[in-house]
Amino acid sequence: MIQFLLNQTLVSEENIDPNLTVLNYLRRNQRRSGTKEGCASGDCGACTVTLGRAEQGRMVYETVNSCITFVSALQGKQLITVEDLKENDRLHSVQQAMVDCHASQCGFCTPGFVMSLFTLQKNTGGWQHKQAEQALAGNLCRCTGYRPIVAAARQACEQQEEDSFSRQEASTVSRLEALTATGDEEISANGNRCLLPITTEQLATLYAANPKARLLAGGTDLALRVTQQAEALPLTIALDRIAELKRCYQQGDEIVLGAGASLSHCYEVLAARIPAVAQMLTRFASQQIRNQGTLGGNIGNASPVGDTPPMLLALDASLMLQQEGRIRRLPLADFFLSYRKTALREGEFIRTVRVPEVTGSQFFRAWKVAKRAEDDISAVLGAFMIETDEAGNVCRARLAFGGMAAIPMRAVRCEQLLTGKPFTTESLELACAMLEHEFAPVSDFRASAGYRLLVAKNLLRRYHASFTGELNLLEVSDYVS
Repeated sequence: MIQFLLNQTLVSEENIDPNLTVLNYLRRNQRRSGTKEGCASGDCGACTVTLGRAEQGRMVYETVNSCITFVSALQGKQLITVEDLKENDRLHSVQQAMVDCHASQCGFCTPGFVMSLFTLQKNTGGWQHKQAEQALAGNLCRCTGYRPIVAAARQACEQQEEDSFSRQEASTVSRLEALTATGDEEISANGNRCLLPITTEQLATLYAANPKARLLAGGTDLALRVTQQAEALPLTIALDRIAELKRCYQQGDEIVLGAGASLSHCYEVLAARIPAVAQMLTRFASQQIRNQGTLGGNIGNASPVGDTPPMLLALDASLMLQQEGRIRRLPLADFFLSYRKTALREGEFIRTVRVPEVTGSQFFRAWKVAKRAEDDISAVLGAFMIETDEAGNVCRARLAFGGMAAIPMRAVRCEQLLTGKPFTTESLELACAMLEHEFAPVSDFRASAGYRLLVAKNLLRRYHASFTGELNLLEVSDYVS
């Protein structure tokens, strides 16, 4: 059984299909039609809703794409939709801002924008242009009405008013904290089951007994099998309630990132430690996806164009893998075997990702090339870490790419070529030439093979310019006032 608050109404669901998305649950089961389906793939944001959770006595609000979020994710949370904002006959301040700034045209995308603005308002103490851009990047307006929507965001952030959610915060926190689970529960209907463990021990036992089950973390990719390919997932194991998998902390000389930590949480943890990783995460899909998607899911998905694996490869990350009571450590470089194939054994899952607290992290850089600045999949992603000794020779080189092969992989021969020599223009060009022998990229709808190879070389050249200080490169976001 799952229990959650629909605004302030307690809802309990037991006989419910775990393949049901929150979007369809709202529209079919709750008859709430304000939330719209635009793409059923998490790309347009028309279906955006807000999930609230209790954390250290306060409410924390996040946007998610309801079209690719399964109902199991609602356990212990507050679900807020556009219907919940208006009080009596008075619009919420974010709704009023949309009206005042003439920010709605055809209106189809408007509920999603309103919910993104509502969540932005809850998470900010005032107007910040960059923060608003990030909050709205996952919402598409087909009428190209972005300027008035940004104006509405500014008004909503600058003219905040007390609302029913702030007045009822203490009560909401208390009610959500009471919705604690005992573990080993499940929801099921229509022949589909979802198991709901709350500890890693329960997960290990359930997964060992059901090795064919699909692990459901954020589900931002797995849900597409249901919404885009009309598949059924007969047995899933949801990881959302396992607090241990979400923990991120420092242990000795390593940063330990829980496999179940959301990408938004990873950003918060890494912003001060390895800024280049955090900066790249702002280009990972959209805020809605980052709030739901997990680090372990992005790795375990084994996509050749996943954004986090190349960065973690360049940082020499390792994985802690668990199979029942056994835990083993595996370098990430040995994890990817072939297209969508990994070294995971039957019943084994990713527990944590361990990144060395490298003193040379200031030399780490990563850049993503895609058709759009945000909310898009990489054509090529390059991640680089080069360190030199006192004599100026390269003593350690890590060059990793996504989009260049069937798996995310390091350019080992390029690394060997650079090691032991000064990182000069001459050695750089030799390394660029070596890339032609390391990779044989494919042509697809995102980029041609020739373009990918040229981009990979140019990203390495860009790193050299940044490393030597010959060119002070600014990211796109640095130009925004």
